[in-house]
Amino acid sequence: MVIDIESLEDRYIDFCRRHDVLPNSSILSSLFKAEVKKSNHEPCSMEILIDDLKDVDIAPLLDLCMNLDTSEIEAVDVRNESSSVLNGEYALSLMRAINQKLRVVHLQDSSFGKDFLRDISQRGLACQVLTLRCSRFRKLNLMGEFMHIHTLNLDFSSSLTSFQEDCFNCMPNLMRLSMCDTQITNLWTTVAALSKLPSLIELRFQYLQYCNDAVTSFIPSSGKSDDTADFSPLDSVPFIGEPHTDTTELTDPNFNAEDPLRNFYSFDEEVINPDVQSMVEDSSDDSEVGFTSRHHKYWFADVFPGWSSEVPLQNENEDGEESLQGAFTDRIADVSMKYMSCHASPICYEKHYREFMIASLPNLKNLDNMPIRKIDKERATRIFSQYFEYLPYKWKHKESVVSILQKREIKSGHNKVQSSKHRPSYPSGKSQYFYTRSLSAAKLGSSTWPILHPLSLVGCELDKGFHPRQFEYHPSDSSLMVFGTLDGEVVVINHETEHIVSYIPSLGAMNSVLGLCWLKKYPSKLIAGSDNGSLKLYDIHHIPRKVTGIHGNFGCVTFDEFDQLTSVHVNSTDELFLASGYSKNVALYDINSGKRLQVFTDMHRGHINVVKFANHSQSIFATSSFDHDVKMWDLRQKPIHPCFTVSSSRGNVMVCFSPDDQYILASAVDNEVRQYQAVDGRLHLVFDIAPTESSQNYTRSYYMNGRDYIISGSCDEHIRICCAQTGRRLRDISLEGRNLGNSIFIQSLRGDPFRINLLASSSHANKDDSDDLRPCRFHSMGG
Repeated sequence: MVIDIESLEDRYIDFCRRHDVLPNSSILSSLFKAEVKKSNHEPCSMEILIDDLKDVDIAPLLDLCMNLDTSEIEAVDVRNESSSVLNGEYALSLMRAINQKLRVVHLQDSSFGKDFLRDISQRGLACQVLTLRCSRFRKLNLMGEFMHIHTLNLDFSSSLTSFQEDCFNCMPNLMRLSMCDTQITNLWTTVAALSKLPSLIELRFQYLQYCNDAVTSFIPSSGKSDDTADFSPLDSVPFIGEPHTDTTELTDPNFNAEDPLRNFYSFDEEVINPDVQSMVEDSSDDSEVGFTSRHHKYWFADVFPGWSSEVPLQNENEDGEESLQGAFTDRIADVSMKYMSCHASPICYEKHYREFMIASLPNLKNLDNMPIRKIDKERATRIFSQYFEYLPYKWKHKESVVSILQKREIKSGHNKVQSSKHRPSYPSGKSQYFYTRSLSAAKLGSSTWPILHPLSLVGCELDKGFHPRQFEYHPSDSSLMVFGTLDGEVVVINHETEHIVSYIPSLGAMNSVLGLCWLKKYPSKLIAGSDNGSLKLYDIHHIPRKVTGIHGNFGCVTFDEFDQLTSVHVNSTDELFLASGYSKNVALYDINSGKRLQVFTDMHRGHINVVKFANHSQSIFATSSFDHDVKMWDLRQKPIHPCFTVSSSRGNVMVCFSPDDQYILASAVDNEVRQYQAVDGRLHLVFDIAPTESSQNYTRSYYMNGRDYIISGSCDEHIRICCAQTGRRLRDISLEGRNLGNSIFIQSLRGDPFRINLLASSSHANKDDSDDLRPCRFHSMGG
């Protein structure tokens, strides 16, 4: 028997009497409004405002909820719009008691603790629409069951930067997702997470608006005039699930996806101006101090090349051709129109963001409240293939490691049967590296999320942490690396076992260690240089693993000092090494005699950041300087004049040779990375990495895995992996601080065949806090 609303109200009053509490006026009012809707033949829904509830109100309200399933109430909306005195556990109990009739849930996380949010994330909710303004989540991990949800709004979640790998696994019916004004930046992990949503057709990370000399308004996706539309100021934005939204429309699964603004916004209702400050009030350990976007708005014409800011939006007709909408054209015929974005998440500023998302999420029908047309999909496919790689080595489809190993074994067995001595073991027409590269593509394709962790070093009896500043891989033992610290220590470690192999204390003679270089023919020896000019050669076979009270010289060789040193490098024969620093000079040293042979003066107009010998030629070296120049030199020609000079538009941070010495890679401030022919300095490739317009965004780039790919890192940005032959981006890797509230600042970056390793420290770290050597366990790139 269906319980009518009047009987439901009587029951609620009786439940209150049993629990010896007064009926809550907000609940009585909600029941009365439901009765009015019923009398007007409208959908009979009930709204519960958590802000108006106290702990004592919960017991009778839970009893009431147990009767909702058999009542005339069709849906219940639960809202929390400001600070609440209600206990978080009671709020959870209330929503779970409503169960299947729970329709809209709107929550402000400032009212409840982290346990409340964790419970929702892990157990899920039965609602259809969820709006969550959350300043506590840094990584979103909605792994609970949200089987009925079709609309999720996370706008203004000010600390949200990324997604856990298992996020969105249990949202099969989610159709609309909004994440404006978050701190999400990584295209690859974002797409990997969203790809688990089979029903997703509408997505937004920003609000696109148009403005002209007279008005500012949201863009109607149809391109038609709408004289009833509100013209909202830029700082006022509606969002999914707000009280003004027509929830009947939101819960209708048969909405018109071709009219996104009708679904995302309600033009004839009040536009809400959100209080963003309420989302950053929490200062507990669960909060993340997010970085601000580089821009708060940008012109629409800059986002979509080819769409002039002076021309109105166009729409496709049935034949796929574009035509101007007459009414819309008339409306703006005499007004200069421009399009801009408000409340954009940082991901929107990534180059080719829109094309990447459209190409990677083929089921999308709407992105950032703009419809996705056939022409948009065609353009996205073209742009993606031009600027991005789906998998390494031009692989088009993911394949399992087991499958590749099986093919290799079958091919190997076939070759043995053929018993041809000259026949290669790899497939006909393929490189000898075919299988290793295939394995690399399979490994990388198996997961978008690399395994990141800081090294926890053991084996050294120190009562303090290290403060690393520079590091270098061992040239032949892939498990070893050496790092120098801000305190002048030199530490050799096995980064696979996380054990210290050798430890060289400062002894009061060294300051920050900025220059490190292993010898190649004598792999137990290394050169270390510090910023106070100290230069020493060490043999790790003669250095103890642990700190002792006896500090000897460990059989080291001391060279003449080079003031304000920043870089050292040994030539291919281990006979000579070069040193450069905060000067225009470069010093040449003889390793065997321990003497400084010569100082080459005025090699640049500014100080020389890095000096590098070629990998195979013992006399060729390159220098890079903040004077914007990179120069190639030959010791055989008494380097007075360079072999060639190439220039960047900004100061050069570093230069390095490709492993085969065919190219040099120059990295200038703010993501200006170029590859040149080493033989004559001809420009080979400019890597298409967007600048941040910051003069402090120091960029470092290295080859990895031979010269197939490069890694590039710039201060607190992503690490980028790009193809060294085409410049296409393969993957971005985001870094996050070990302690919430601290961002990662990349001090040094290296690549080896199996990992991307970098030296990263907190941008707000104190002297007493340890910095991290943070390996990024990113699968082998092969070859």
